[in-house]
Formats: sequence, C-alpha cells, structure tokens
Amino acid sequence: MLSIDEIKQLIELIDESSLDEFELETKDSKILLKKNKVAAAISEAPVVVPTVQAPAVEQQPAAPQVETNTADANLETITSPMVGTFYGSASPGDADFVRVGSKVSEQSVVCIVEAMKLFNEITADIDGEIAEVLVSSGELVEFGQPLFKVRKK
Repeated sequence: MLSIDEIKQLIELIDESSLDEFELETKDSKILLKKNKVAAAISEAPVVVPTVQAPAVEQQPAAPQVETNTADANLETITSPMVGTFYGSASPGDADFVRVGSKVSEQSVVCIVEAMKLFNEITADIDGEIAEVLVSSGELVEFGQPLFKVRKK
C-alpha cells in the first residue's frame, strides 16, 4: 500500500501532467485519480479507507460559445468557456493546435485553458477555417472572451 506522502506526490504529478485520469490497481488496493471529476477515491480490500477529496471545482467547464459575427455571416467567434490562462499548444515548444488557415471540425482541439491547475481542452464546435487568432499563449482570458474567428464551411 502507498503511504499518504506517496499518494500526495502522485496527486501532484498527475495535477502537473496532461493526464485527466490515472488508475493503479494491485491485489490489495486500487487508486483512481480523475482531474476533471473533482474527487480522487482510494479504496482497499477488505479494509474501508476514506475518500480523499480534491479541491472542489464549482462547475464543470461549459462548451465554448460560438457567436455569429454580423459583419460577415460566414464568420463566427469561438469564445472562452471559463476564466483561465490560454495556451495555444500542448506544451512550450510544441506547434500550436491551430493557426490562421487551419481547417477545424467540431471535435478539433483549438487550445487549452488552464483553470485552477486543470488543463481543459477547448474544441472548435464548428466546421470551418481559422480566420483569426485573437489571444496569445500565456494570456489570461475571461469567460466569454473571443479566442478565435472561424470562417464557416
């Protein structure tokens, strides 16, 4: 069985990584850590071990809003679904997820917004082409702040 200090180190490592979920199972115990699910549970057979609660997140991130621009009916805006730090790539030195001219679909990851040490992938939720990137990596963004302009297909 892992000690409390080892479990704390595991939580810190997972928190700093891009993993959303981590599970370790042995014949005696099972550890399941989920970033976006707010709680990390520890159970051991046959002894009942209390649940370890991660810091509470008040709400799950909503899908980014896509607004129609009245100036150009084919141009829509992807907005931030939360307050946090905008990152254009998965890690420093990596290529940006998208840039002007990139084709995107509804499931395309366009950026990451970090909120409370949780890295949330933001998807385009629209088919089209990136017309403009409105924020820079490392910039703080607000809920509803425009991130990208997308030309619809």
